[in-house]
Amino acid sequence: MKRKLSYVLALVLLLPLGALHGQAPKVGPGPLVLVRLHGIVQPITAEHVDRALAWAAAHHARAVVLQLDTPGGLDTSMRDIIQKVLGSPVPILGWVGPNGARAASAGFFVLMSCDVAAMAPQTNTGAAHPVFLQGQPGKVEASKVENDALAFLRALTSERHRNTQLAQTAVSQSQSFSAQEALKGQLIEGLANSPQELLRQWSGKPITRPNGAQQSFECTRCELVRYPMSLRERVLDFDPNFAYLLLLAGLGCIVIEFTHPGVIVPGVVGVILVTVAVFALSMLPLNWAGVALLLLGLILFALEAKIASHGALAIGGVVSLVLGAVLLVNTADPAARISWSVALGAGIGFGLVVVALLQLVLRARHSKVVTGQQGLIGQTALAFSALQPDGKVYFQGEYWNASARQAVEAGATVRITAVRGLHLEVEALPKVSGLGTADGREPAPPGGPEVR
Repeated sequence: MKRKLSYVLALVLLLPLGALHGQAPKVGPGPLVLVRLHGIVQPITAEHVDRALAWAAAHHARAVVLQLDTPGGLDTSMRDIIQKVLGSPVPILGWVGPNGARAASAGFFVLMSCDVAAMAPQTNTGAAHPVFLQGQPGKVEASKVENDALAFLRALTSERHRNTQLAQTAVSQSQSFSAQEALKGQLIEGLANSPQELLRQWSGKPITRPNGAQQSFECTRCELVRYPMSLRERVLDFDPNFAYLLLLAGLGCIVIEFTHPGVIVPGVVGVILVTVAVFALSMLPLNWAGVALLLLGLILFALEAKIASHGALAIGGVVSLVLGAVLLVNTADPAARISWSVALGAGIGFGLVVVALLQLVLRARHSKVVTGQQGLIGQTALAFSALQPDGKVYFQGEYWNASARQAVEAGATVRITAVRGLHLEVEALPKVSGLGTADGREPAPPGGPEVR
């Protein structure tokens, strides 16, 4: 989380400088390049792999190791990456690692597209059955999507002489494979604990490319040059859950600014966070129904401040935020969508904060004014002279001109009922036997002691 926040701050400070491309590594001729595909497969991921493979081709790289650690992602981005892999003039060695990593769903397809597929011993791959965004599709629609995925997978595996039948079970049966199972089932070509070990294993061996040509590379020390993400890519490489939390945090800061005008800092920070979050979410395929629900939720919270709904509008706002978050990213892969737990937790938390702030504003609006002329109304003073109807009263160490509708004796305690510039309108407080005045105050004797 801290790493992401630092990227957000860097974007805010450096975005005006231009495209923000990262500096390409400085290497000698024929480098061995490492490209990491980490996290959800999305447009920024595809953009990074595209730039990395283009750089490797331009610098006549001997080979590229594509390191995979992904739960899956968007079908469109996956296909973009596979097209770049298949069209690369440089041999691509796919490696699932380090130990504990996985190449699931879209990651399985990317692994199968590589010229060489390998895994660290304690990794897994597979589970590539298509899933749907909303509800259960019809039988025909589901069959079309599944058959399309199966045909695509057959095209990838048959070209590499891998076990097509076993690979198809990852789609048709959501089968997953450990590294050892994948090797035994001829889905991959080997096991390696590191990219360097993988390169040493294939140094000097012929690699069959998609066009049928044979290529090979040589390496002794097999030193790799990692192709870095640009600053723009690092900032926008958001997990959708984090981007949604960033959006709500920004909106919360803006609400604080509106409920506490003049603070300024929350408003500025809020606008920055919302801008970055919207920019990051715009890189994903959005469901406009989800966007509409988010806007509806914000409108309901605003109406809560105007209409006495006893919390009904706020509850509706929370429901709209939760449903809008779940439907926001239009993809079938759950890994690329906002999770229910994040949507519920963030929506309820945001709702409680907004309602609490609105309650403070409403209380302030309905509380008695205690400053200025309005703050004098209801205060008690001492009749310094008789009021018939005009006279003087003593209030907070000062003498005021005053008038009363009914005659008031000198020394009586009076209540201020109106203020007309420097003139007070007052009324006498009735006396209660044994208690002084009706408000419990003892009248001070005439002569002018301060009335408090």
